[in-house]
Amino acid sequence: MLLEGARGVGKQQIALWLGRMLLCENADRAPCEECRSCRFAATLTHPDLHWFFPRPRLKGDFDVEDVREDIAEAIAERMAAGGVYETPGGDEAIFITTTHALVQTAALSPAIGRRKVLVVGDAHRMASQEGSEQAANAFLKLLEEPPADTTIILTSSEPGALLPTIRSRVVAVRVGPVAEEDVRDFLADPAVAAIVDAGNVSTEEMIELAGGAPGRIISLESWNASLIQARRIVEAATSPDRAVRMRVALLQGSFGARGKFSDVLDALTVVLHERARSAARSGNAKTASGAARAVEAVERAKELAYGNVSPQLLSASLLQQIAGLVG
Repeated sequence: MLLEGARGVGKQQIALWLGRMLLCENADRAPCEECRSCRFAATLTHPDLHWFFPRPRLKGDFDVEDVREDIAEAIAERMAAGGVYETPGGDEAIFITTTHALVQTAALSPAIGRRKVLVVGDAHRMASQEGSEQAANAFLKLLEEPPADTTIILTSSEPGALLPTIRSRVVAVRVGPVAEEDVRDFLADPAVAAIVDAGNVSTEEMIELAGGAPGRIISLESWNASLIQARRIVEAATSPDRAVRMRVALLQGSFGARGKFSDVLDALTVVLHERARSAARSGNAKTASGAARAVEAVERAKELAYGNVSPQLLSASLLQQIAGLVG
């Protein structure tokens, strides 16, 4: 299975919950939170629940066991922080040795249950390296013919960046935005409050900034950068100068990782929602309606972005559409 959706919407938490459900010993109400498997899985110490995600490259000579220890330490750190963690940095990836560890884990028999679950977070961050064909082919074979006792759950906020050979071997499920009341509960969690430095930002502003993806609040600085760029796009769309729109569109290629562009599109949805609400409050029905239709255009653009379309071309087309709606 592939869980895809906006960054910070909770895909890996859903994947881990599915793992707990599959490993639960109480079939009538899984996960029951009471059986031995549920108790182990709740602290991510279950020997049949395996979580892989991007990590910095280890220095010096290292092997699969070193990678396992590094991931185990990272999971322990995340659990010590109440399960709250920032988005992996640009230097973190799922390197080839980690892929070897994943494939080897899939070949093992379950330790205490009847099955095992492998969760691969940010699967699009699997690094391509020279000489990695063997590991890549082994992973593809694993996806095509997983052991009967193994469930594999991938997550990605950039599914278009996944190899077509991976996408063709999984069932994709779109994870939508989180309800506002649940974002509010997330912000009220002590573990979140201990990490998030809101500054002068109110709870209501934080909920609006989240845009249905509470994990964004954990990396507030990078999310604010995406919001700034999204506002520039709206300003360019309302400019009568076509050259301004083209310059803004061309800039999208300078943001590096495709994930940054996806974040800008998510932020653009939030900004346009703000514009629609503001126009509605002031009684400007035309602007409110145009902004609402512009949101629909952005959502279509997100689907195309998942398909690996050039950010510059997509931005140029999107700016033209938005200009006709909010200009």
